[in-house]
Amino acid sequence: MEEISLTQLGRDVRGFASPVEAVLERVANPQAGKLFLARFTAPEFTSLCPVTGQPDFAQLVIDYAPGDWLIESKSLKLYLASFRNHGAFHEDCTLMIGARIVEVAQPTWLRIGGYWYPRGGIPIDVFWQTGPAPEGLWLPDQGVAPYRGR
Repeated sequence: MEEISLTQLGRDVRGFASPVEAVLERVANPQAGKLFLARFTAPEFTSLCPVTGQPDFAQLVIDYAPGDWLIESKSLKLYLASFRNHGAFHEDCTLMIGARIVEVAQPTWLRIGGYWYPRGGIPIDVFWQTGPAPEGLWLPDQGVAPYRGR
């Protein structure tokens, strides 16, 4: 496995102005070869509407079955925070995050649920996964209730 040099963990990092600038880091999976699910939940995700510039809010639930790599959680937090001044539609934000995690961590499997609060009175929920879940992987419900004033 390649040597990893972490640039954020244990260091004072200001954050990033955009998701393009943000550095998402990985660490070696000490349980590589075992099938398990790791979950990140971001209950206060924020981005901007690309048309109006108004803030959009979501709860993100990211489930992945790691391969050789784990996503380093501080770098994920900073990556997600970089969307606060980024203008993109709900679908684009959700899929951009899922694709970036896949690019960096190369998981066995990933799914992301973006549970967006209403814009114009309509909540938009966005779901994406890399393919069918591996046989034998325990997939708990993402735990987000259907919209009723979340």
